Amino acid sequence: MNSVLIIDDDKDLCSLMKKCIEQEGLTAAVANSGSRGLRFANESDSTFSLIILDVMMPDLDGFQVLQKIRETSNVPVLMLTAKSDEEDKVSGLRMGADDYLTKPFSINELMARVNSLIRRYTTLNATANADTECVLLGDIMIDKVNRVVTLKEEAIELTGKEFELLLFLAENKGRVFTKKQIYTQVWEEEYAFDDSNIMSFISKLRKKIEPDPEHPHYILTVRGVGYRFNKEA
Repeated sequence: MNSVLIIDDDKDLCSLMKKCIEQEGLTAAVANSGSRGLRFANESDSTFSLIILDVMMPDLDGFQVLQKIRETSNVPVLMLTAKSDEEDKVSGLRMGADDYLTKPFSINELMARVNSLIRRYTTLNATANADTECVLLGDIMIDKVNRVVTLKEEAIELTGKEFELLLFLAENKGRVFTKKQIYTQVWEEEYAFDDSNIMSFISKLRKKIEPDPEHPHYILTVRGVGYRFNKEA
């Protein structure tokens, strides 16, 4: 059964959302602070199909919680905010949120988004589990077992680190990573503040996989933050 984690300090709203979610045949857990929500999300025996996350909370705000969640999980996150400020929404989406709702909202709209996000997540996971040895993204196929990358069925020659960098970004498509995060994940060593090294590898990868390296389609730059693999690829 699909389960939803609600992280919001508004206890009355949490109670209402939990009741409505359970009426849909789902299970729901509630955390009334960001720190408690993170503990719930990180518990080894907890598996959630969706996290509903409020932005404004007194201990850890929603952006801080989202950043921590995205370090280990690609579970869909629906963010709630009392603000209609476009900048807040853009910040959350860049950090890996999947959708946004501005308070006050209707329960019908909430449930429509909950069901849509869960359906998309479970469908994608089912597809991924059926073929875990390959990653297919547009015209690119990454064979993880044989460490082979093809573009339009033509093999591409990549170095070991270029392959690992491409695979890391592709398996986390849509998520934005800083240069430091990329370095520590791909090189598996302490970041040496050498931004030019990451930029050089990104540039080489783009020349090998992009139809137009000057206007990338796959590996996108998020100005002032880092890079992400195109979620629409």
